[in-house]
Amino acid sequence: MTILHLKLKDLDEEFIRELQAEHHDEDAEVVIHVHSRPVGEILSEEAFWQIIGLLDWDQEGDDEAVVEPVVAHLAELPVALIYQFLDKLSEKLYLIDTRAHAENSGDNAYRPDARFSVDLFLYDRCCVVANGRQFFEDVIADPTLMPKDMSFEPLLYVASDAYQRKTGKPMEDYLPAYNYETFSNVEGWEET
Repeated sequence: MTILHLKLKDLDEEFIRELQAEHHDEDAEVVIHVHSRPVGEILSEEAFWQIIGLLDWDQEGDDEAVVEPVVAHLAELPVALIYQFLDKLSEKLYLIDTRAHAENSGDNAYRPDARFSVDLFLYDRCCVVANGRQFFEDVIADPTLMPKDMSFEPLLYVASDAYQRKTGKPMEDYLPAYNYETFSNVEGWEET
């Protein structure tokens, strides 16, 4: 009797041919036990913010180095948790997508009669999330605390970079739980 421990992703046609060649007995049986994470496991709020806390601000000025600990950590997680991280990030960015926050974002502040960069406002919202849970909650509660002229676009790419590192393939066709593009939070943009 031979017991093999391998990852499901390694169970391909080549492996099966090698196994058949090694064990010539056509009546030999193969028993497969799949051990996966418990069904209910999801990325908790606490875990999301702990991952955000891995951003290495000692490397400020080198965005790739700042996000590297987050990308490395996510790449070690199951793919499902990488998707869940992106879902939680999308939710946070969606919640800050409001007129009040946009009106308090510095030189790019939203004014009905002035130029407004929707991309820059998205990157500004990334800065809020990148500064951690307490800051995020403070800014949600008081839009005047929105950072002025500060953005952190690289946060948008940590999940896709981690996915590519883990799988060797680009993350394609995955729509996060919330549309975080500027003006997506229709209720947040309603005039009061």
